[in-house]
Amino acid sequence: MSDINKKSLKHLADLAHLELTEKEEEKFLKELESILGHFAELESLDTSNVAPMTGGTSAKNVLRGDADHQSSLAAAPVADAFPDKEKGYLKTPAVFE
Repeated sequence: MSDINKKSLKHLADLAHLELTEKEEEKFLKELESILGHFAELESLDTSNVAPMTGGTSAKNVLRGDADHQSSLAAAPVADAFPDKEKGYLKTPAVFE
């Protein structure tokens, strides 16, 4: 009925770097068979008259687009007020020594 077996479960566990006990293997085999059974049920549905969806929602982006704008702080007065400058750059104390 399903394509999942102990060998494929062990392969999936290896890919996910999981170590499964024998009890966990049995539990996950049953759960995965159930999940795959739901997919098999969905595959049997006739969707020929169903329009494809592109995203599942008609919501639109409500954020504003990017736009150039003038900063509230002019660069020259801020730089002039900075205590330490070197070669046109603002100089700060070293973080790492």
